Amino acid sequence: MTFNDLFKSSFLENIASFSALDMAIAMGLAFILGIFIFSVYKKTYTGVMYSAGFGVSLLGLTLITTLIILAVASNIILSLGMVGALSIVRFRTAIKEPLDIVFLFWSIAAGIVLGAGLLPLAILGSLFIGIILVVFVNRKSVDSPYILIVGSESEQQEDDILNHIK
Repeated sequence: MTFNDLFKSSFLENIASFSALDMAIAMGLAFILGIFIFSVYKKTYTGVMYSAGFGVSLLGLTLITTLIILAVASNIILSLGMVGALSIVRFRTAIKEPLDIVFLFWSIAAGIVLGAGLLPLAILGSLFIGIILVVFVNRKSVDSPYILIVGSESEQQEDDILNHIK
């Protein structure tokens, strides 16, 4: 019995097919895109209380997603196992700002696209998304609707208040 016989699942063949250069390029670009996503998040944040931890999570999410996709891209059995493992994970953190969901999906998508080896798509897509978010998120609308509730005892008082508001 040889050492190769112990690993019938082609474990040793997968080690030989692994490219350290591809991994380094993908992880380096994932880090750069994660920093870009983090900086766009920081620039466009409009909520009440800024959380630097969430921004760092976006960077980590990009890196982790890239690593996972690099691992499962060449092995269908491993990819099905990963889908099964991730299907039992439940996230209970409430998203306080609706725009935070956009940044979460952007980080995941950038990691998936980088892990799949579509580097130009990841870079150009992230630049496009970043520019769109910077331009449109902090744009103030002309209309600022307010609700005014006034209690009055007569129609005359109500008419006077409405005229005063106009």
